[in-house]
Amino acid sequence: MTALDSGLHLADVPEPRLRGGGATLDVLAAMIPAYTANLVAGGRGGFPTPIVLGPGGIARVTATADDVFAVQPGDIAVATAIFRSNRTDDAQEALLGWTGIGGDGRPTPTTDRMRDIWRDGLFAERALQPERTLVALPGADAYPAPERLAFLPWLSIAGEGIERAGVRPGHTVGVVGATGQLGAAAVLLALARGAAAVVAVGRNRTTLDALAGLDPRVLTVPLSGDRAADARAIRAAAGPLDAVIDTLGMVPGPEPTMAGYDAIRTDGTWVLVGGVRHELPIPYHDLMHRRLTVRGSWMGQDTTVREIWSMIRHGVVDLSVLDVTVVGLADPAAALSTAADAHGLNVVVLVP
Repeated sequence: MTALDSGLHLADVPEPRLRGGGATLDVLAAMIPAYTANLVAGGRGGFPTPIVLGPGGIARVTATADDVFAVQPGDIAVATAIFRSNRTDDAQEALLGWTGIGGDGRPTPTTDRMRDIWRDGLFAERALQPERTLVALPGADAYPAPERLAFLPWLSIAGEGIERAGVRPGHTVGVVGATGQLGAAAVLLALARGAAAVVAVGRNRTTLDALAGLDPRVLTVPLSGDRAADARAIRAAAGPLDAVIDTLGMVPGPEPTMAGYDAIRTDGTWVLVGGVRHELPIPYHDLMHRRLTVRGSWMGQDTTVREIWSMIRHGVVDLSVLDVTVVGLADPAAALSTAADAHGLNVVVLVP
């Protein structure tokens, strides 16, 4: 993108030049999020231009700066896009090659500088990324399907939410927004963590049916839009839930999120992972008397990425359940249109 209103187009650009703190990459596969067309149209916030978009993916490291030690040339690595200042007293975080600011979501001089310096995202043949966004994947050179492995960044975001919810074997877990790609990732990981039941809540009945086909432990609840009715349906599916993970995107109102809140058992946990833009009417006395834990979760830690890769590598998480559509660089508009129609376990992956 040459400007915020230029749209996304194919172009030959100079090779990314290696610099301190960074590594150059040959891109193997990068997932195109379903909302990318909306982002390109200006509906999700800004970023510096010109820019090569692409918030994460799988790549082979070709060269590293002298001060880089987390990855080595020849490594297969995941690029997570999340760049952290690592200041413990005033954490600053931003997504590279994309939109998204940590904290209160408002840009600061520090986050502006982060994104100004690093503009070579993964929707390209080659990229330049800082060491802080890269996690080496030991053994990934033997993984037969990098286009499926491109889902790993999304699994890591969902996995961070599952971790913060304290999901353990035997728990009942609700995923509100399960028919989105992040929600489907949360369903997969709740199953892998040994949940006794996973209540998948969403609007797309076809996607709910596909999730139900994963495992008999997946119980589905279509959203009606009526908070009280939806809460009753969620509770009826598996009883009051030990944890609810909310992965909803930009929805018209807070009712589906609050239906998930209403379905949590006393002493349960509510984790917000998605993109809801509404104030939530949480009643003080209810939260207190039910002794609920409310947590936010944004992006994922490197340890989460490594653990999920180990789960994939050893067959605990099976990515063959994904329905992957592969696109190339030649027609960005068609790629974004295809991605916009993808839901749940259906993903669109760029293989440059």
